[in-house]
Amino acid sequence: QVQLVESGGGLVHTGGSLRLSCAASGRTFSDYRMAWFRQAPGKERDFVAAVSRGGGTTYYADSVKGRFTISRDNTKNSVYLEMNSLKPDDTAVYYCAGTTSVNIYRGGAYIYWGRGTQVTVSS
Repeated sequence: QVQLVESGGGLVHTGGSLRLSCAASGRTFSDYRMAWFRQAPGKERDFVAAVSRGGGTTYYADSVKGRFTISRDNTKNSVYLEMNSLKPDDTAVYYCAGTTSVNIYRGGAYIYWGRGTQVTVSS
């Protein structure tokens, strides 16, 4: 089992920045590819970004490319999402997730999920 706990959400104005953190405990963190997903009210959960087990490769949704940066620190069992130039469309609950699958874009491939942290971007 892996337990994931997100933090760092909040309320920001358009153009602002936030840094989300996800702390993992349980099994070997470096065994898992890690990702961030988000879900806005009334919408499906969407892929945001993912990072390889060693942290050397990252993947992004087109909607956040160039604005968000995912990273991980395996010595701290943590994954991060740096979010810049935030827009109202980025408002959502952000979830941290872990998988051993190579299907990193698909939410169904992830076996461990955090409870989420709310990000609200005001216009």
